[in-house]
Amino acid sequence: MLPQRLKKGDTVGIIAPASPPKQEKLEKALTFLEEDLGLKIKLGKYVDSPYGYLAAKDEERLEDLHAMFLDNEVKAIICACGGYGTARIASNIDYEIIKNNPKIFWGYSDITFLHQSFLQKANLVTFHGPMLSSDIGLDNPHPISKLGFQQLFEPMETVYSEDFSSLDVLKEGIVRGEIVGGNLTLLVSSLGTPFELNTKGKILFLEDIDEQPYKVDRMLNQLKMAGKFEDANGIVIGDFHNCVPDEGKDSLSLEEVISQHVLGAGKPTMKGFKFGHCTPHIAIPHGTHAELNTHNKTLIIQPGVQ
Repeated sequence: MLPQRLKKGDTVGIIAPASPPKQEKLEKALTFLEEDLGLKIKLGKYVDSPYGYLAAKDEERLEDLHAMFLDNEVKAIICACGGYGTARIASNIDYEIIKNNPKIFWGYSDITFLHQSFLQKANLVTFHGPMLSSDIGLDNPHPISKLGFQQLFEPMETVYSEDFSSLDVLKEGIVRGEIVGGNLTLLVSSLGTPFELNTKGKILFLEDIDEQPYKVDRMLNQLKMAGKFEDANGIVIGDFHNCVPDEGKDSLSLEEVISQHVLGAGKPTMKGFKFGHCTPHIAIPHGTHAELNTHNKTLIIQPGVQ
């Protein structure tokens, strides 16, 4: 299901389904939504109710998520930040509410678990895009990161080429399929659950942050053993920010680790995409159709709204 597009004057709901956002940065991001995009804001009841490393208790974060999908005034739901916690509420979400009230849903990082669960249980296309408090709320957010929100107002293809970043071909080919994925750590954590990553016939994209190469190695190996690379039509490697070994520690390079685990499946693969914990952060729909073409170094993704 493609959610309905936004128009100026619409109300968007802000929730924190994982960790607590930094309120000062969130306020700056809300100004962007209101003044630059012409949207109205409705804050979730528990956006500022920290409970340890969680934004609020599980039942409170779940309540906010359900309330925003049920609220007819709210036309889109944007996550304040990532961190940790979405997997704790995934099993208790009423996916019939989401099926019956499809809306734009936006976030990344820990929100990856909800992208997977919404697609699998409610068939909803969502958006993997920069977070309010950690990206848009910075003193000087990148213009391209902000520009990604425009795809919420008009159905438009995302054409990713070397106009955005240098792209490296690891395995040649042209493939098509739904584009799915997100944060590697969260995708691996879905294995063996009712929300397990499904890559059959799909284009898989991966990103992560602050994981040493041996940890990336372990997670990629688990995806490989679970058949996720073999099942995929193609693979897109996003940003792996600060995924470097401790200083002075013997290590394989990140590039070696990725090549050793991913290329064995023989699927068209490119790396260098600015998806993830990076600047700029290119926002893309999750669950819609895409084409990966290594010959002209493009990734073309179909619109995420109707």
